[in-house]
Amino acid sequence: MNDAILFEGVERSFGGAPVLRGLSLRVRPGEIYALLGRNGAGKTTALSILLGFLTPNEGQSSILGEPSAELRPATRERIGLVLEGAPMYAWMRVDGVLDFEAGTRAGFDRAYAVDALARLGIARSKRVLQLSRGQRAQLALVLAMAGHPEVLVLDDPAMGLDVVMRREFLEAMIDLLGREGRSVLFSSHVLPDVERVADRVGILHQGRLVLDAPVDELKRRFRKVLVRGAVAEDLRSGALPSLVRARPVREGVEATLCDLDERQQLALRELGALSEPLVPTLEELFVDLTAERAPAVGTEGGR
Repeated sequence: MNDAILFEGVERSFGGAPVLRGLSLRVRPGEIYALLGRNGAGKTTALSILLGFLTPNEGQSSILGEPSAELRPATRERIGLVLEGAPMYAWMRVDGVLDFEAGTRAGFDRAYAVDALARLGIARSKRVLQLSRGQRAQLALVLAMAGHPEVLVLDDPAMGLDVVMRREFLEAMIDLLGREGRSVLFSSHVLPDVERVADRVGILHQGRLVLDAPVDELKRRFRKVLVRGAVAEDLRSGALPSLVRARPVREGVEATLCDLDERQQLALRELGALSEPLVPTLEELFVDLTAERAPAVGTEGGR
């Protein structure tokens, strides 16, 4: 079965400054893939290339088996897009927005949109400017889903939302996507609750994919442990090959480790571990992998 989305060795620079450095990843049919990265990591550039809005300097990308640079109108009809900020006519009522979409998109399912908005508690009589930022983000998601796309691309749709609004937006994603089984690529630099939505996670740092793995695999591969402060230099000097990052804390040194085997667990105990290895949260892992001089760890995007 063809990949829904594919990047192969994509490079892109602006004014001589590299933004993407050999990006390779794939999103399989029915998979929800979260592309994570700090601001400026290259997420929006990658999505612009994927959708054919920007040309790479090297490499190529495709969506639904069609090269990004050659996407036909019929193929674009099979793609849903939600952008950060979700621009809309603020003076329109929500019902008017649905009428507008139905009049300009042949495949727009108005009945689906009406049902989804009712489930989300968004009144169709309200004007867009009367909606909260979170409700506008949810409305944008509903509009994209109402075209019944085979692939959904979301570019930091929860950007600027507070904690409660982000949670509501993610709940809407879970509610709508849980019924559909569509392929989804969504970029984000906000991590809370991402692991509730994504099947697979890619972490983009300084234009490179430093991690690409299923969420369940991350829980198996990574551990955090607290050790004595006196062994900080031993950790940094490579005493543990599985070390991702060693960070001084009040109680000693907090070490993040990848693929810790029995031999290394023994070395860890000899160094003076003060705690049993614990599974880090996705947010903790993201911070560790995007820290300065953090290594890439077993990415799979080019498989």
